Amino acid sequence: MIHPLTDRHNRTIDYLRISVTDRCNLRCGYCVPPTPFTHMKHKEILSYEELLRVVKVAVSLGIKKVRLTGGEPFARKGLIPFMEQLSCLDGLEDISVTTNGTLISDKIDVLKKAGLTRINISLDTLRPERFVQITKEDRFEDVIKTLHNAIDAGLAPVKLNTVLLDGINGDELEDFARLTLKHPIHVRFIEYMPIGEGTGPAKSELLAPAILKRLEKLGELTPVTRDAHDGPARRFKLKGALGEIGLISPMSNHFCATCNRIRLSADGHLRPCLLSDTKVSLKEPLRKGADEAAIEQLFRHAASIKGERHNLLDHHVHDMMCAIGG
Repeated sequence: MIHPLTDRHNRTIDYLRISVTDRCNLRCGYCVPPTPFTHMKHKEILSYEELLRVVKVAVSLGIKKVRLTGGEPFARKGLIPFMEQLSCLDGLEDISVTTNGTLISDKIDVLKKAGLTRINISLDTLRPERFVQITKEDRFEDVIKTLHNAIDAGLAPVKLNTVLLDGINGDELEDFARLTLKHPIHVRFIEYMPIGEGTGPAKSELLAPAILKRLEKLGELTPVTRDAHDGPARRFKLKGALGEIGLISPMSNHFCATCNRIRLSADGHLRPCLLSDTKVSLKEPLRKGADEAAIEQLFRHAASIKGERHNLLDHHVHDMMCAIGG
């Protein structure tokens, strides 16, 4: 019998996000600091064997959904065989990935066969020249090819994650929204979160209320009913659209009361909240021979110290986004 993983605020935790690496082939300013920094050494990152042990315990505690993130998850070799192992776990209903889409345009069918259920593609501009400015790499066409191949393969829903920043890409809000009129994709606008030492603004004026007001000028915007595997996005649909628009608003309208997730960072720490430096080490106990019961207790401890809500407006999160996994 499964005894669900719950926190002290009576929230059931059934969603685990795993950062498999802190490395990325792009250098988006809000995620990666502009000054030189040291990547984690290979021995500091949990092996796939260790990750599989952790996920097996997590599933025994009621985790139903796993999302693989980075850095850029496909910058780490061996990710697809790891997905195949995850897909064999009884009780795990959903395996998804968040990627920049530059490395997998020709691997979508292989990923689907490996058990990938859904895909989120991070894309902050629809202009090739601006893509180079934001990411420092000329890989825009690779991302677009990945997007179309994912749609054709039926990895539904295919989501585009877009962080809107004034003076950088805020003028493209309507262009992204119009994509949903002709394509069956979910465009999700995410408020900028000041985490780590990235170069994003101290405060972005493009918060959810302002975004929603601009979206309403495009036509009738109808709320969409949430489904079982929904994240925190508030979902909307333009009249006649094939796709959807989502708003993720951790700054202007936090969704902590319904948070069902816990994170495992690339260096083996359980993080009860993305927007907090509070963490519990799994790596050290794992490498000292912890059994499944001990790993379970670490999960329960991490859940027990999950705060009622984040306090990012009052305290800075010091770890880099590329190492936490978003």
